[in-house]
Amino acid sequence: MTLRIGNASGFYGDRFDALREMLTGGELDVLTGDYLAELTMLILGRDRLKDPAAGYARTFLRQLEDCLGTAHERGVRIVTNAGGLNPAGLADAVRHLADRLGIPVRVAHVEGDDLTSRHPGALAAHAYLGGFGIAACLREGADIVVTGRVTDAALVTGPAAAHFGWRETDYDRLAGAVVAGHVLECGAQATGGNYAFFRDGDVRRPGFPLAELHDDGSCVITKHPGTGGFVDVGTVTAQLLYETAGARYAGPDVTTRLDTVRLGQDGPDRVRIDGVRGEAPPPTLKVGLNKLGGFRNEVVFVLTGLDIEAKAALVRAQLEPALGKAADVRWELVRTDRPDASTEETASALLRLVVRDPDQETVGRALSGAAVELALASYPGFHVLAPPGKGSPYGVFEDVYVPHGTVDHVAVLDGGRRVHVPPPHDTLVLDRLPDPPLPAPLPPGPTRHAPLGLVAGARSGDKGGNANVGVWARTDDAWRWLAHELTAERFQQLIPESRELNVTRHLLPGLRALNFVVEGILGAGVADRHRFDPQAKALGEWLRSRHLDIPEALL
Repeated sequence: MTLRIGNASGFYGDRFDALREMLTGGELDVLTGDYLAELTMLILGRDRLKDPAAGYARTFLRQLEDCLGTAHERGVRIVTNAGGLNPAGLADAVRHLADRLGIPVRVAHVEGDDLTSRHPGALAAHAYLGGFGIAACLREGADIVVTGRVTDAALVTGPAAAHFGWRETDYDRLAGAVVAGHVLECGAQATGGNYAFFRDGDVRRPGFPLAELHDDGSCVITKHPGTGGFVDVGTVTAQLLYETAGARYAGPDVTTRLDTVRLGQDGPDRVRIDGVRGEAPPPTLKVGLNKLGGFRNEVVFVLTGLDIEAKAALVRAQLEPALGKAADVRWELVRTDRPDASTEETASALLRLVVRDPDQETVGRALSGAAVELALASYPGFHVLAPPGKGSPYGVFEDVYVPHGTVDHVAVLDGGRRVHVPPPHDTLVLDRLPDPPLPAPLPPGPTRHAPLGLVAGARSGDKGGNANVGVWARTDDAWRWLAHELTAERFQQLIPESRELNVTRHLLPGLRALNFVVEGILGAGVADRHRFDPQAKALGEWLRSRHLDIPEALL
């Protein structure tokens, strides 16, 4: 018995037509949509400040209006976390939409994640719930299930538990579903999107992924026939490493052992996942706190031609007296200029100024006035990419943890009946596993100084203020070299801004992969916009571009 679960959204703003494409492109039993991220919760929190009836992903409603009838005709159930901060509000809106369209559907929602009232000063504080609330809704006949902040993988574990009748102690089965859910959650990232070796296939318009899930927790990752992109062991490996860390991947339903995952090509655009083991979940739930951190302003000065560093020093000296009251001032000179350049753009460098402060006036008019006044009184060729504005609010993100039993996880059925979802009976404190043994090193031989990306793929992302960089080898010999060469210390040499930070390396030999966690590189999270690449999306590609002495046998 196979359960076919597809995904039609990896974030709030993903391809609008994906819902219809997935419903019409092939057979499905369940269609999921992931709309939430740390930054999204902040955005929805600000929406709710303006309108208490807001707080959910309005895009989902527009998508559903276009194809609710198709889902109903095909018997496809829809499970989405688009409810955000207001799942009850979105569930009501879906009912009104269905009534207007004359389509009989049963809509349920999951609540209990909202802990904002317990955290004064937080714009939004939400616990990451598991999949058993979703399962309760589906078992009671819901056609559409709307949630707030559940784990991304819960959108798959919930339907799987309902379909196969899994219990909360079926850890291996649940762990297999978590792996399937983690692969699906970011949409086209599993089908060639954002993939290190993107030239292996046509990724101009990759299709969205689906999982053929089985009762034992194993699955096959694939996509609808005729859609773009491709699915192979590499694309699935990349997504498994995305925003994870070590061998134990904790969740509210189960701790998944990523060191037990087995991948195998099962035909064109088909990757089999099996062997996944699970353990009892940890005794606490993660809660994401989003707060307003203050106000931020930015201006980028263009420095062209000769004397770049002297020009930068001049404008800094001119502006710094006006910035004396700001809580945080950051200057960054980006040397995009080239000598004897054939275009003005390639003759120019960028000097980026970012100012933060609790007071909007300090980063607004004070900065913009001082910067604009330099237009005729600074370095030769003075101009900026855009004039500074009045300053915009920014957010900060923080993780805290609460015991399972302190959160009231509830499935609210279509008629209003409330089903309470009990916390797990068994839990296991999360400890890091000992590092597995390293493979035998390659025999000595000639080397060539070349980019790491010639022999390894990478994918990176954010978790609060930390960045995760997953690196994997495509062959056994490349893995033997990579495991010995790319230590945490070598990582810090290759990524200089990590040298003063704590970098932890995790080994996953079954995936021929390393996962690095760089603590604090993103400041207080993506909304803090601490660095040039605030979500560390391209950190892995930067690492792949760095040169090492690579055995010629691998090149």
